[in-house]
Amino acid sequence: MSNPVFSNNDVFGEPRRRGGAAVQPRPYEAAGAGAAGQGAATGPSLEQMYTAPSATTRDTGRMTYDDVIMKTGGLLAVVVVVGALTWLFAPGLFFVGAIVGLVLGLVNAFKREPSPALITAYAVAQGVFLGGISAFFEAQWPGVVMQAVLATGATFVACLVLFRSGKVRVTPKFTRWLLVAMGGYLVFSLVNLGLMWFGGMEGFGLRSEVEILGIPLGVLVGIFAVGLAAAMLILDFDSIKRGVEQGAPARYAWTAAFGLLVTIVWMYLEFLRLLAILRGD
Repeated sequence: MSNPVFSNNDVFGEPRRRGGAAVQPRPYEAAGAGAAGQGAATGPSLEQMYTAPSATTRDTGRMTYDDVIMKTGGLLAVVVVVGALTWLFAPGLFFVGAIVGLVLGLVNAFKREPSPALITAYAVAQGVFLGGISAFFEAQWPGVVMQAVLATGATFVACLVLFRSGKVRVTPKFTRWLLVAMGGYLVFSLVNLGLMWFGGMEGFGLRSEVEILGIPLGVLVGIFAVGLAAAMLILDFDSIKRGVEQGAPARYAWTAAFGLLVTIVWMYLEFLRLLAILRGD
């Protein structure tokens, strides 16, 4: 896997061979086993079992898709609210948010056990960063922020639909390709950043000053980066699916939500930069 949030955590890894600790049955499974040991279940008891509400995360102690969705939505809400406040009152703090977000992102990515407090703090820092940087982009290219938000949301939904339909599958070849592509993109980004800081390049560096067949390099690289982010989302969905199927503890829904947030933030920033370069004004 490529997303370090998932690749550094065993609960989202490939299924291990059986022989370890046995999986504890769910409450309704245990009840069914007990009934079978005492005799055939009666009609009323069967009806009660089938009409009973589904077991919740509290009942099973395991991670569920609903839990991941709720926590991801909550973290995104934190990012949006903090981002809006930063945009309105302190956009200049975006650099502080970027540094703090980077530190907290690394800490959370390499922690074995998820920390809801640290993950929420990461969402706050990213809200400060995204709110400030979005205000800057909006001042330069009016309307670009809403376009980036819509593009990010549409791509997320498209990736989820494709993954659930089975038309896009995560294979070892797919994962290797993504690792190589990510490595190449990282090298390009570091070189471009160095040229911007020390080489005197303005704007977006190589992205805006170099053209290929009349097309700014930033457009081609931006499309490639958005494709990488979409592929990363597919890997994230696959990792979460494995975690749920393998009965990961409920607390790891925080890890899953954090991993998705990291990819979504990256995708939004790539769309923001790509759309700004396309505007060209």
